[in-house]
Amino acid sequence: MKKLMLGNEAVARGLYEGGCSFVSSYPGTPSTEITEYAAKYDEIYAEWAPNEKVAMESAFGAALSGKRSFCGMKHVGLNVAADPLFTISYTGVNAGFVIGVADDPGMHSSQNEQDSRHYAKASKIPMLEPSDSSEALEMTKLAFELSEKFDTPVLIKMCTRVAHSQSIVEPSDRVEVQKSYEKTPEKYIMMPGNAKKRHPVVEDRTLALVEYAETAEINRSENGKDNSIGFITSSTSYQYVKEVFGDKYSVLKLGMIYPMPEKLIKDFAESVDRVVVVEELDGFIEEHCNNLGLKVEGKEIFSLLDELSQNIVADKFGVTTEKGIVLGENIPNRPPVMCAGCPHRGLFYTLAKNKLTVMGDIGCYTLGAVPPLAAIDTTICMGASISGLHGFNKANNGENDGKTVAVIGDSTFMHSGMTGLVNIAYNSSNSTVIILDNSITGMTGHQQNPTTGYNLKGDPASKINLEALCKAVGINRVRVVDPYNLAECETVIKEELSAEEPSVVISRRPCALLKYVKHNKPLVVDSTKCKSCKMCMKIGCPAISIKNGIADIDNTLCTGCGVCSQLCKFDALKAQED
Repeated sequence: MKKLMLGNEAVARGLYEGGCSFVSSYPGTPSTEITEYAAKYDEIYAEWAPNEKVAMESAFGAALSGKRSFCGMKHVGLNVAADPLFTISYTGVNAGFVIGVADDPGMHSSQNEQDSRHYAKASKIPMLEPSDSSEALEMTKLAFELSEKFDTPVLIKMCTRVAHSQSIVEPSDRVEVQKSYEKTPEKYIMMPGNAKKRHPVVEDRTLALVEYAETAEINRSENGKDNSIGFITSSTSYQYVKEVFGDKYSVLKLGMIYPMPEKLIKDFAESVDRVVVVEELDGFIEEHCNNLGLKVEGKEIFSLLDELSQNIVADKFGVTTEKGIVLGENIPNRPPVMCAGCPHRGLFYTLAKNKLTVMGDIGCYTLGAVPPLAAIDTTICMGASISGLHGFNKANNGENDGKTVAVIGDSTFMHSGMTGLVNIAYNSSNSTVIILDNSITGMTGHQQNPTTGYNLKGDPASKINLEALCKAVGINRVRVVDPYNLAECETVIKEELSAEEPSVVISRRPCALLKYVKHNKPLVVDSTKCKSCKMCMKIGCPAISIKNGIADIDNTLCTGCGVCSQLCKFDALKAQED
């Protein structure tokens, strides 16, 4: 029976139907839902790993044992997992091993527009690229078959639009796959002598995959009525081309984006007068066509930046389309802000008030960088805040000690912050790290992590004790504060910055959006006491505004955290009476 599915849900269905038994991932938008949907199938063991490298290594271990496996991540997560990725390309697999990576053109929730297709080429691992949910399901199953046929991990590349759009799929039954494990040291022990022998295997495999790509059904040529233009495209760009031109022009749709066919592309180019490559971000397909000696157009028409769309494709070729609803030009920007009652707000207010330099990290708390708090100086990648703090302080011979801190979330600390803290302890920089412990992985939609005490399915699990962990790596000074208590935050942070040794401050309060968190009654404004000083506006809480010259609190948003009332010198903000 046909069903409407999200692209990510369809990948999970493909894992189920393809006989996958083991899934290990780290949440990262737009890939997160693949693993969350996979966890709903009893036949699949699914887990959140501390980071993508651990996820990939765990999934490889499962494949080695004889069970089909999967690991999923967003594009920047593939950077973290690159170390095992390149070597697993050499070892090959036992049972099928599929790696899901979701790119984010347009940077809807990411710090860069990385094009993951380059990883397929660099690691010499085949990559499939679905353009809708139906293909996401079918290509996931195909990926397992190719993995075992060609003895290789296989990458499935999603993008935001395919991952989070819905289309029709036709589910089918599950197949069960079990392979036996045999000790094969020359294949799986990648010391130099063995690795040298495996490299030629990889090159031969790539040639065999190119031959497969020539006739693979997922690479298809769709003949058009007009041969003046032919489009070579893939993924969501294919959808844009078809929506704009329909069957007017011929289209070569590449479902296998690495390695790409050669003869198929040359034959297609000969059948049309002009070849245009439509692809998002880098000219990956275009470069391949150029290497084949073909004259094609691509990035001189389409930008290296941002997403494409139906309208962009149409505009480049002078096609008039129905624009639909056009938004007014005078609509004000609505920048993202931390939620009302966010436990990070009081902490960031304290940091900004004391004019500290703050090394930031990846998470919803990165929003502490935007006005009016503007409390963060840098944000690079997961875990970089702690490592960056160490270098910032160490390189300046103590000039920045007492004036600089790092902030990092609990999940990000477990992901890649621990090693940076070890470096601070081991190489002894006078650095203060603030762990923003909101008891969940907030940015990607409330996933569990090793500090929450629950696993992916919500079952009780071992809970990391952050205080004990920090002390175990060599940090003697570890303090815990409530970020709703501004006086406590300021006192403790000043004390730790004045100390002559490394320290950790754990700012601990659960995310205000967690279902089990009970809020206080909303605050109200005593209009007779409000002096319009706007001190309450300095924390950037979306529940607070100014109306008719005085403060106003939206009781549908206010959680009663009381941070704003601590800023009011006139006692105008009160707890709501019964």
